[in-house]
Amino acid sequence: MEIGVDSFAIAIKDPVSGVTIKPVDRMHQLLNEIEVADKVGLGVFGVGEHHRAEFLDSAPAIILAAAASRTKNIRLTSAVTVLSAADPVRVFQEFATLDLISNGRAEIVAGRGSFIESFPLFGFNVEDYDSLFSEKLELLLKIRENTHVRWSGKHRPALTGQAIYPRPLQDPLPIWVGVGGTPASFARAGVLGLPLMVAIIGGEPHRFRPLIDLYREAGVRSGHKPEDLKVGLHMVGFVADTTKEAADVFFPGYAYTFTEIGKERGWPPTTRAQFDALRGPKGALLIGDVDTVAKKIVYVNEALGGVTRITFQMGVSTLPHPKMLRAIELLGTGVAPAVNNQLTAAVARA
Repeated sequence: MEIGVDSFAIAIKDPVSGVTIKPVDRMHQLLNEIEVADKVGLGVFGVGEHHRAEFLDSAPAIILAAAASRTKNIRLTSAVTVLSAADPVRVFQEFATLDLISNGRAEIVAGRGSFIESFPLFGFNVEDYDSLFSEKLELLLKIRENTHVRWSGKHRPALTGQAIYPRPLQDPLPIWVGVGGTPASFARAGVLGLPLMVAIIGGEPHRFRPLIDLYREAGVRSGHKPEDLKVGLHMVGFVADTTKEAADVFFPGYAYTFTEIGKERGWPPTTRAQFDALRGPKGALLIGDVDTVAKKIVYVNEALGGVTRITFQMGVSTLPHPKMLRAIELLGTGVAPAVNNQLTAAVARA
């Protein structure tokens, strides 16, 4: 299993100190985090896309290109690219360029986005939320397959054979579909035979099993090999030297972030009791020491019928930079080896 990190380049007020980090400082911290993730052997680092004051990730390909010059092995991906409000031609060009800069380490996770600010910003109607994504994903895949593209649709001017450059080093450039909890989204990814990235930020992960089974069944019915139907998970988590430290350090910023977002969505304020329940044995939060987190990942893997990748979203909490770097180090040197040793042992026993 591939273990990695996702970031939204969040820059919000620390609820304990009251200090908001300067954007320039946060950006350099993020690049440092990606560099450390590469050095400790993590498999992937993702950068999201938002168009809000508290996030600095409106141009993820640029951030990832800067990271590419500092790293050697780690895969660099969006998390997610809000394809509904983007031009697939530009998205492909940006990530093909990133692929050349990184010597073949770029990936796209294409999604519809959980926030809607990008729709009016770029002149799109949020009522076209799904049709925009479906059409643009179709075009993105066609561009991946063909240098010269002939295509027409509802939401973008037609292409009549124009060549789209540059072409990436990887052939094909990896494209995942990022999903939340909509069954149609899982089925669509399966029909297309694309790897699936599932955002699990609350509740109990095992409840996603019917949706993941739907993805796999749709893929097999559409003629795709089961081994090509990869499943990744984007989950909120944090690792420290002790489970108590991990929970106590992570909770204040986590509660602040989700309470603020909750005000827009009608959610009640986040409490410590809710947080502690979610970091329990079957909850969605991967928070604890190395052993605790590794055991929970193994449980989630089994509950969901096998997972290819898990990425930790640690940046939803305001964390001191040394604590973040320590967490990344523990993920690479502790959690990832422990998980893969346990999974290998389980296969040998089977």
